[in-house]
Amino acid sequence: MEPRISIISFGVADFERSYRFYKEGLGFPTSGTLADGIVFFKTAGTRFAIYPVDKLAEEVDGDFSAERGIFRTFTIAHNTRSKEEVGEVLALAAQAGGKIEKPASDVFWGGYSGYFSDPDGYLWEVAYADCWKFNDDGSLMLD
Repeated sequence: MEPRISIISFGVADFERSYRFYKEGLGFPTSGTLADGIVFFKTAGTRFAIYPVDKLAEEVDGDFSAERGIFRTFTIAHNTRSKEEVGEVLALAAQAGGKIEKPASDVFWGGYSGYFSDPDGYLWEVAYADCWKFNDDGSLMLD
């Protein structure tokens, strides 16, 4: 098996609201529409998708309850090319309807980061470090 993550999909409570948040609010590029039933956004390396949570639950196990909420044991990271860009992205997320969970600050590992949650509560870290380098396609070089 080749190690790869091709698509990360979020099950969302309000498909239209999430579409507006990511496409219009954060500016994620897509040719998808709400009529498609699932929307794929173009990101460097991995694709990101939103899908109505009830449809996703049917696909997985058919057992969905809105009361279960989101099991938040992971985050998605958006790494920036500058420290200033961290604040810009967090502000953009807040303006689009996201919630700032942790304002940007210097962090123990030597970088600078903050967190926001999207309208469904999914956590995004926005982070910068002096040592990070990026490929031409915008993906982070870690090796």
